[in-house]
Amino acid sequence: MEMFEIGEEIETTVVQVSGDCVFIDLGLKSEGFVDKAEFCDDEGNCSVKEGDKIKVFYTGSRRDEMHFTTKLKGENAGNELLERAFETGLPVEGHVEKEIKGGFEVKIGEARAFCPYSQMGYKNRLEPSEYTGRTMSFIITEYKNEGKNIIVSNRRLEEKAEEKKVQQLSEELSVGTVVEGTVKSIQSYGAFVDISGFQALLPVSEISHERVSDVSKVLSEGQRIKAKVIRAEWNESRPDRSKVSISMKELEEDPWNEAASKLKAGQKISGKIVRIAGFGVFVNLLPGIDGLVHISQIEGISASTNLAKKFNIGDTLDVVIQKIDAGEKRISLSPASSVEQDNDAARYMASQEDDGESYNPFAALLKK
Repeated sequence: MEMFEIGEEIETTVVQVSGDCVFIDLGLKSEGFVDKAEFCDDEGNCSVKEGDKIKVFYTGSRRDEMHFTTKLKGENAGNELLERAFETGLPVEGHVEKEIKGGFEVKIGEARAFCPYSQMGYKNRLEPSEYTGRTMSFIITEYKNEGKNIIVSNRRLEEKAEEKKVQQLSEELSVGTVVEGTVKSIQSYGAFVDISGFQALLPVSEISHERVSDVSKVLSEGQRIKAKVIRAEWNESRPDRSKVSISMKELEEDPWNEAASKLKAGQKISGKIVRIAGFGVFVNLLPGIDGLVHISQIEGISASTNLAKKFNIGDTLDVVIQKIDAGEKRISLSPASSVEQDNDAARYMASQEDDGESYNPFAALLKK
């Protein structure tokens, strides 16, 4: 039965998930098993299925079958296996008994270990008092005097898990991949979106083709979104330095594709001022399309004029389209007389008698 050494690590394949066991292929007539609970989350969802490759450690025979584990638990934590866990990096499960000078006392089976403050927690570190009473996973970083001096690290284990996750995600998330995620937090510069446990940045400029001034008005925490990966920089040795940026805008129809059919040079149009810069005023003409009235086009002001004192964001401005450059996504504008005034004049002219000649206000008066 003892085909493996206690604590020996093997890579194998899941052959069946049944009941409370995950059966694995050992290349023998009999199969080994791992407790299914080791692969289940708090809601009972199992993370492995038939055909998956996994790494496990041999703990000994149980119920006449070879038992394996992904981490060492208290009931199996004899000195022999603890030493083997130290040599192989086998994760161990320990109970944080109390806070002591410099860290925590952790009980692993019948053995007692020490976890320094710096080695407890990783990204979302808690107050020291919040760890007491918890059962957590650790890596044994020091094993001396036949188990009388044991030092463990929870941080090291979480770092390894993060490295593995980053390695897996780097294969799944590349530039151009369409993903789904959950908005975790909202910032003035965008939002952080959880994608399979990784926090990706959705910049405010990538939320929509339309200008977004307040992220909280278009997104909310917990909202599910679909986006495209536009940047992926993976650092497997320093997972915390990996960066991924995503875009919702990339999945929208680009409004500039129809700009040429809806806007023409010489066209007069009313739009709202959406941004004021030192060199001019940006006016929204259609959803997602802005044009620029350069300061040189505005009469009665100099290049040193503070445009923010003359114009207000949200004000309506009548403009004439001077030039459209769809390739560069730029539209040059100049101020125009009021569109409303032009419409009133046109209606007035149309209401006058048409005598076949150009309209003459004096002639119109003489007819009365």
